[in-house]
Amino acid sequence: MEDYGGFILENLIKLIRSSEKKFKQGNFKGALDDKMKANAILKSKSCDEKIIEKYREELSSLYSSKFDLIFDHKLKIDEIKINEIVKMLERKSEEKLKNLDYRGAIKALRRAEKYISN
Repeated sequence: MEDYGGFILENLIKLIRSSEKKFKQGNFKGALDDKMKANAILKSKSCDEKIIEKYREELSSLYSSKFDLIFDHKLKIDEIKINEIVKMLERKSEEKLKNLDYRGAIKALRRAEKYISN
């Protein structure tokens, strides 16, 4: 079972790194596709808390910055408010996707991930 969890985590990390690379290259639709695949895996029953925690650590390393306003904001709000913001950003991403605004959709998802990272 440990190997299966490692396989899932490895796939998640590949997807988020691929998404980040595509985003930086300007391929917003490809970045969004990878991000949505990663989110589908995370929401499946095959992910346990250990995998989710490792995923958050990977997000933290991807999004680490000297000047991070979201990190500063997270320090001042509670977990309930963070979850509300994440849900709002995910809805915003879905709305942008319906309008075929791939850039806006991926930016909203990336912002949501910054709130759930460590």
